[in-house]
Amino acid sequence: MEPYSAGVERDARGILDPEAGLTRFRLDRYAPSERVARFVDRYWLASWDLTGCEPYTQRVLAHPVVNLVLTGGTATVHGPTTEVTSRVLEGEGWALGAMFRPAGFRPLLGRAMSGIVDAELPAPEVFDPVVRLGDPLALMAELDRVLTGLLPVRRHPAEDTRDIVERVAADLSAVSVSGLAEREGVGVRLLQRRFADHVGLGPKTVIRRYRLYEAAERARRGAPPDWGRLAVELGFSDQSHLTREFTAVIGVPPGRYATPAD
Repeated sequence: MEPYSAGVERDARGILDPEAGLTRFRLDRYAPSERVARFVDRYWLASWDLTGCEPYTQRVLAHPVVNLVLTGGTATVHGPTTEVTSRVLEGEGWALGAMFRPAGFRPLLGRAMSGIVDAELPAPEVFDPVVRLGDPLALMAELDRVLTGLLPVRRHPAEDTRDIVERVAADLSAVSVSGLAEREGVGVRLLQRRFADHVGLGPKTVIRRYRLYEAAERARRGAPPDWGRLAVELGFSDQSHLTREFTAVIGVPPGRYATPAD
């Protein structure tokens, strides 16, 4: 598999305090095949060796997508999440994941994504991936072949919603549901129904998720930003609003996140 275009050094969105985490584990990203790439953003491989060390807890504010995770001979579908989750790493091991694009898992699920929000399902309840112990890179290639055979050839309605979400992620000026609906030429209620069906999370939650990613990335890079100006840029009413929401979701205020303890 080919390396993914953006390494974790360039884009750590979703990984909280990545500098500390990457001293305990390694994270490599790989691009899916062209056919699978319509629905899967990337494959990721986390590996660690903490033998003789204290266990490490990595906190994640996951993208508003599904992750299929293969580790220890099992495969689990992790639905879109509404809050920060944690994974404890200990001993030696690895985990292979397929991070789907927004709405990308909807064709495999065959029902509304809202039904698996904050859920972890054994993958065979949805589809039967090939799971085996051994070389994770070989397993990745095998998984890509399985997904190639399962994902639709014709364009799926969820792909239109995927495009909307990815425009939200790329364009910081998208800060409200009403503004997004107007820009996309649909009604607010229709937009909300499409997000519930195809993404699982509402458009307001998705917009805020990507704006918090941006705030976290700005916080950890270089000099501290002008928080008041950044709050307005990201669609918050003022700095206090950004600070409250950042703290509620991430667990610490943005200023402290920018200078984490050693």
